[in-house]
Amino acid sequence: MSTIVAKAAVAAAGLSLSCLALGAATLVQDVRVFDGRAVHERRSVLFDDARVVDADFLGSAPAGARIVQGAGRTLLPGLIDAHTHAFRQFDLPVLFGVTTQIDMFTAVPVMQDAKRSMAAGRHAGQADLFSAGTLATAPGGHGTQFGVPIPTLNSPDEAQAFVDARIAEGSDFIKIVLEAGGHGIGAMNSLDIATATALIEAAHRRGKLAVVHVSTEKDARAALEAGADALVHLFLGAAPDATAVDSLARLAKRKNAFVIPTFTVMESMAGVRGDDLLGDADLAALVEREGATTLKARYGQQAQPQLLAMPKAVTAALAKAGVPILAGTDAGNAGTLYGISMHRELAALVEAGLTPTAALAAATSAPAAAFRLGRRGCIATGCKADLLLVEGDPTRDITATRRIVEVWKDGQSANALRDARREQVAQERGASTRQGLPADGRISQFSAAKLASPFGSGWMPSTDQYAGGKSTVKLDVLPALSDGQVPLAVQASVAPGLPYAWSSVAFMPGAQPMQPADLSAARVLRFKVRGDGKTYQVMLMGAANGRPSSVPFVAGPEWAEISVPLSAFAGIDPAAVAMLAFSAGPQPGEYRFELADVRLLAQ
Repeated sequence: MSTIVAKAAVAAAGLSLSCLALGAATLVQDVRVFDGRAVHERRSVLFDDARVVDADFLGSAPAGARIVQGAGRTLLPGLIDAHTHAFRQFDLPVLFGVTTQIDMFTAVPVMQDAKRSMAAGRHAGQADLFSAGTLATAPGGHGTQFGVPIPTLNSPDEAQAFVDARIAEGSDFIKIVLEAGGHGIGAMNSLDIATATALIEAAHRRGKLAVVHVSTEKDARAALEAGADALVHLFLGAAPDATAVDSLARLAKRKNAFVIPTFTVMESMAGVRGDDLLGDADLAALVEREGATTLKARYGQQAQPQLLAMPKAVTAALAKAGVPILAGTDAGNAGTLYGISMHRELAALVEAGLTPTAALAAATSAPAAAFRLGRRGCIATGCKADLLLVEGDPTRDITATRRIVEVWKDGQSANALRDARREQVAQERGASTRQGLPADGRISQFSAAKLASPFGSGWMPSTDQYAGGKSTVKLDVLPALSDGQVPLAVQASVAPGLPYAWSSVAFMPGAQPMQPADLSAARVLRFKVRGDGKTYQVMLMGAANGRPSSVPFVAGPEWAEISVPLSAFAGIDPAAVAMLAFSAGPQPGEYRFELADVRLLAQ
């Protein structure tokens, strides 16, 4: 899996470079400049050969230079997303002005390939990448649920060897996870504070930053007291206590820590849509169907905006205390998308109390300083020529960052790349991909010969063994019912050990397993079931969702027909469904139910 992702990165880099404009020096004339820290109302900026030559150029344009008019516009450093998971869609960030990603967990080959590409000077079509590589977590902890085996830790005496192994792989810093679950996330194992402390000390012995994932105030305080350089999330909660919030901010200041709130993903967890980025036609024109599905998704199945009161209050207190705040989206998760989500994160920081100028610094100079990235996130002589030109003044109206005129990466214009993506998206929207439904809607065609379906890649067992679990499932075809329908017996054994343990039978609507299909012609899922009286879950998995959305049902001793509107599967776009499953779990135990006559109906 990691090798495939790495090869995709190489291919994307080649395509991106072919779309970038190579040429002579560029002069942006008479433009408002936000240099990463301060605003200059009227300057001309000259850049060439991937560097800013003169940030306050006076005189006539050099011979052969390309002239870009800046009147009424603002020139910014390329944006730095300080919290992503960069495992796919490598060309997206630059399209939206994000020229650097600070990655908090990705496949090691992806990280290593990006480093080689950057060192060779052939990374102009993608955002530069600085990465933690593999995060530090407990066995069965957060980060182990994605189906890719990773090293884990059990005790403090393993910390130095773990850190040294990550540095040998190329990790730029060490990310540590304190996470026991909550707010829609099932219970999971977490590192204890003694092991987290040992990891922080081990990283510092090697001159590396140690940043800590938290989701509770208790863990935030413990991480800071242990010497963490940063908190790379805040935490949800309502009605914050002002004294406690101020105390936490003072602690972060005293410990010289920085904080990445990640409002974009917290809004997803709270079931909230801060604003509709896809409602902006210029932004939406660069987003393919799969990306739009990811952006529309939410982890929280019900809107609970009150849960955002805590991170907003903490962010305001941190800013007042002088703690560096960095803009990070947690892109790679449901409700986020690389590049475009930064424009929501900036607005969310302003809503939390930062000035627009402070929010822009949080996405430019602040992450460059905090992660020791050198001459980027700035517009000054010698700074890296990663630049973003927008209409209007984002130092007054933060949403002006969305009105992108041009992006330069390593001094090269990405306009041709943006034009190519617009054309690609327009062609996709013009093509009809909706899956037709059978006349009777029936998608279960079970027989002794095979578990067939009228479309897709059919029915098959699905268990948590994909994610390292030990659950099993046995499928048996039973004699036909009086109406001629053949039932399927599902005998599931759900093993302990994973927070998301499952054992199920799954229908794959795409031509290949987990390939998305457009099921938007369907409005209702109907099926017949009987069983052991236990509660089960019918689940839909979206093409870009980190986890499925589920609706419970009870399999009683007599056959019953159950109807579920597809709208009940919160956060799932019916136009991009990767899997439909009937599942036992996550509670460990033995389960048995029978399933028949599964239909997708238009009404």
